[in-house]
Amino acid sequence: MTVQSLIISDFMTGPDDVEVVERKGLGHPDTICDALAEELSRNLCREYRNRFGQVLHHNVDKALLCGGRAAPAFSGGTVLTPINIYLAGRAVAEIGGRPVPIGEIAVEGSKAWMRANLHALDVDRHVRFHSLIHPGSQDLRQLFVRRPKSNVPLANDTSVGLGYAPMSPLEQLVLAVEKRINGRDRAHKHPAWGEDIKIMAVRTGSEVRLTVSCAMIGNYLASSDDYFQEKATIGDFVRMVATEHGFPQCSVNVNQADDPKTGSIYLTVTGTSAEAGDDGQVGRGNRVNGLITPYRPMIMEAIAGKNPVSHIGKIYNVLARDIARSLVADESDITAAQCLLMGQIGAPVEEPVLTHIKLATRDGISASQFKKRVVEVMRAHIDRALKMVDDFIDGMIEVF
Repeated sequence: MTVQSLIISDFMTGPDDVEVVERKGLGHPDTICDALAEELSRNLCREYRNRFGQVLHHNVDKALLCGGRAAPAFSGGTVLTPINIYLAGRAVAEIGGRPVPIGEIAVEGSKAWMRANLHALDVDRHVRFHSLIHPGSQDLRQLFVRRPKSNVPLANDTSVGLGYAPMSPLEQLVLAVEKRINGRDRAHKHPAWGEDIKIMAVRTGSEVRLTVSCAMIGNYLASSDDYFQEKATIGDFVRMVATEHGFPQCSVNVNQADDPKTGSIYLTVTGTSAEAGDDGQVGRGNRVNGLITPYRPMIMEAIAGKNPVSHIGKIYNVLARDIARSLVADESDITAAQCLLMGQIGAPVEEPVLTHIKLATRDGISASQFKKRVVEVMRAHIDRALKMVDDFIDGMIEVF
């Protein structure tokens, strides 16, 4: 790793008057696409290693979910037209005459993920999968296997990674609400709550409002009374979590579009709006920290599905996040940090062409005084880029 491109600058932090934080939950169509793309990349990595002893070139970060049609009902309901999921991208399909069953890996892995994570969805009846994955261009395949004397992979894109720390209390709350709702034992605790949960939090001054949508599953509800009871329980649960995070007075609205007078409610068959009301796509949902934060620095890079060996659009976003977190956690005089890493196609992964660190400090200490510590933290994280491959493959690194 080189530090010739390192820039360190000061920035000010303070209590913003307005904060907006969003998270798309596990069963949201965009999150499903992210999850299936990342699952496919992980499965390809395992297959390549098993067959050839190494990860081969792939970028399967293109997935599209086209919603179906459904007729939800209390104590039942029917999916009339299945959800269609298109898995696209580039991947090595053959080495030395030995083919790799890319389509089978894509479809079977997606089915397994959906069975494990969407408890009311029947994958065989409610979903149709389409594998549209082809080999990548010859120049990118050759770049993937090319190595300098250091044997460090070369970046296969010119891209930027961006991260910040610490998370605000509101950001921590939004993340906790969705993870705790979807982290319950869904088969036995409130099975009527679907996995398609979306949270939008707004803070204006000290006033906090949370809008929560949750796809309810008709098969576990006998009547509208049951529906509104479950809805109220979600509201109580969210308020409890908010109190634990220091927001005892926050306003919580659940399934705000419901109209009891007309019977229009957020009822589903499968627990996801993908059955009828919404489509999805990789990269349209949560950033690498699990949130959508319009008042924070963000980039539009789609992380899920990119190869974990040389695609810096994936690697640098995780590294930038972790560098910022380490600077804040390890140095008491640094109150906040932002990290930008830029890499250039063909350059070693461990040598970003630009690193910009912005620090907020206590008592007006100049950010430049922390250069030695910044360099130590950067080296510790960037030097582990090659070791991160196993963590990506094992699902130890969250990317959405």
